[in-house]
Amino acid sequence: MINNKKWFYILEVVLAVMVGILTVTMMREKNARDFKKITVIVQNADDHRWSAFRYGLRMAAQDHQADLMIVSTGEMLTAEEELNIMRQEADNGADAFIIQPVSGDDMEKNLKKIEKKIPVMLVESTASQEKELSLLPSVQPDHYGMGRSLAEELLADYNGNLNGKTLGILTENDETQAVTERKKGFQESVKDAGATIRWNVSGSFEEYLPKVDIVIALDNDSVITAAEYAAANNLHGALLYGIGNSTEAVYYLDTGVAACLIVPDDFSMGYQSLKVTAESLGHYLHKMENRTVSYTIIRREELFYKKNQEILYTMSQ
Repeated sequence: MINNKKWFYILEVVLAVMVGILTVTMMREKNARDFKKITVIVQNADDHRWSAFRYGLRMAAQDHQADLMIVSTGEMLTAEEELNIMRQEADNGADAFIIQPVSGDDMEKNLKKIEKKIPVMLVESTASQEKELSLLPSVQPDHYGMGRSLAEELLADYNGNLNGKTLGILTENDETQAVTERKKGFQESVKDAGATIRWNVSGSFEEYLPKVDIVIALDNDSVITAAEYAAANNLHGALLYGIGNSTEAVYYLDTGVAACLIVPDDFSMGYQSLKVTAESLGHYLHKMENRTVSYTIIRREELFYKKNQEILYTMSQ
């Protein structure tokens, strides 16, 4: 009788171990099969400005066996629309989000609510105005550094002296952390050079804007807008310096419409954001952390240098 009980307990232990092994195996299979459905939401996702970013996402998805879904969005995505898309995609089985946050009241708080259930990685900008105060991880370039570098290139062209020169600053949306830091980096770097900033506008060019000597475009859409005006002789001879990340922006640099272009490494932004997100899904204790990607300063005469070929290639994919 004692021997029978002994064998009974042994059998129970063996069965418990087998059940444990089976459970762990099933969890690992589920992680590998189901927990890498990563949904990406950015403004105007099909636009050329995201070409390098999308290419980076695709390469990382292949390397990390992720199921990549890039949501097709319009040009004027609102905060509420972005949140609704996230909720719909969550219902459709998304296991993580990579998003370019849209400016809006309580946006960060709403994203944090979603992040408690589904991991959220931000790209290009944080939802808060200050990166250091962000409640969510992000992958983005050094925006302040890009603004500073653009100013340094401008100053180099004028031997550090902008006395008597008038500037206009154009941005697509001045409410984002990205643009705020770019503008800060630029303005702090030229404040003692003698220039006068005559206007500082967000959105589209207005015909009544006063004439300036130099236009500073702090994002890709602004570069394109200003370049189109310049090509039509509507900038009245103003020089254009900008931050851009599309083949259109490079075209205007190549044709001499733009004097200098700062190009963020969007391929790395796409690759790193998906890599970090995918790795976090495979390891429950793995915490997603901020990543900073590089940027390149390109002049017309340097456009086809070997060092710039890779970044130009990613833009064309």
